[in-house]
Amino acid sequence: MEEVVLRLAELLFPSIADVAVLSVDVNDEAVQIEARSTVAGAVCPDCGSWSRRIHSSYRRFPADVPSGGRRVALCLRVRRFLCPVIPCGRRTFAEQLSGLTRRYGRRTERLRSTLAAVGLALAGRAGARLARVFGVPVSRSTLLRLVEALPDPQVPAPRVVGVDEYATRKGRNYGTILVDVESRRPVDLLPDREASSLAAWLAKRPGIEVVCRDRAPFFAEGATVGAPQAVQGADRWHLWHNLSEAAERCVADHRRCLRVLAPDHAQPAPKPDKVQDPTGSPWPTGHRFADRTRAKHATIHELLAGGL
Repeated sequence: MEEVVLRLAELLFPSIADVAVLSVDVNDEAVQIEARSTVAGAVCPDCGSWSRRIHSSYRRFPADVPSGGRRVALCLRVRRFLCPVIPCGRRTFAEQLSGLTRRYGRRTERLRSTLAAVGLALAGRAGARLARVFGVPVSRSTLLRLVEALPDPQVPAPRVVGVDEYATRKGRNYGTILVDVESRRPVDLLPDREASSLAAWLAKRPGIEVVCRDRAPFFAEGATVGAPQAVQGADRWHLWHNLSEAAERCVADHRRCLRVLAPDHAQPAPKPDKVQDPTGSPWPTGHRFADRTRAKHATIHELLAGGL
């Protein structure tokens, strides 16, 4: 019988030590596992003292990962210990099973990590629908709270940083977004777009070699002060945007000169012969909109083929 219980503990809790399975009750809807800790004592969470003095015990029912389409509930016999240090403010404390439970947790650690992974992949509503499929009904808000409780991932120090502004309220409140250009991932958000804030952020990261920014003077000043060793460059979008704005202003200023070159409408120009498009496109060759779109399409694919 003891061998069977040991095999059950290895099967149900393969990565958790010091847990003994007392019984397993299976029905059509759920699997209830009764277990307890086999450790002789526990550590006080406040002072860190080891205690073997048992004050009382109670039952705890955390939800676990489903098994065979059935809901799994643990019935844990949890002991409450007396703290041996008299000056410690915590007189009693409950034991926690490492890798299985945490304080005030209604789910086991493996179910918690599973739901957090679902929330990371699908977010709230879609994640809640998927969790309901494999037998864990949970709300979208719970999934989002589990995701928010995860520690921030360790991000390597960027080498090429993109700097731009973002608006929390357009025309009024602006901040600064910093992006790792090589991995194409956001790195940080600054609450404003002041040169001092950008300079302080860059000064803490001396490994930055290139700063790609727009042509705003406060970004130029912040990059110069915070990362004097970095090469500064304007990104392509802002260059083309500034060039198009300058060309538009130039054309608007010289629109009277263009009227002289306009054709005389008294003599209608001969209509070009319509050429049948072999591709079957609804926009025939020679149409102004169609030709411009085809030219843009060809240019974009040439840039992509060149690795841009």
